[in-house]
Amino acid sequence: MESLVIYDSNHGNTRKIAETVAEILGAPAVSVSDAGPEHFSGLGLVVVGSPILGWKPSERTQAFLAALKKEQLKGVKAAAFDTRVKLFIHGDAAGKIAKVLADAGAEMISEPQPFYVKGKEGPLFEGELEKARDWAVEIKRASSRF
Repeated sequence: MESLVIYDSNHGNTRKIAETVAEILGAPAVSVSDAGPEHFSGLGLVVVGSPILGWKPSERTQAFLAALKKEQLKGVKAAAFDTRVKLFIHGDAAGKIAKVLADAGAEMISEPQPFYVKGKEGPLFEGELEKARDWAVEIKRASSRF
């Protein structure tokens, strides 16, 4: 099963999470700006991540998601994550990403996952990369069960 991690990143934090997840999955990590239809051929698992900007995924991530067609991800397992500041109110980009992926036919195999950064630009809080590794192992295990 081919796997792919697609991400957007403004300050490098989301990229670090994406690359960590991709390493565990044995998958490429591709910037959302570079992700195209050719990346979906033979795809069995996709993980999509974005920073939260204005309570939602980044504009580039939203544009990528808006281009997905109904049933385009049918038969594909998926998971979503975001990077966010640790505040009482912060938005939920991962949940919004997960909904769009499911609407495109993907089977969500994990709850949307947040990863936390210090302030607007980061860095990631201590332990977040380890959390990403653990989450990737869970995704890998869940995707192989189906």
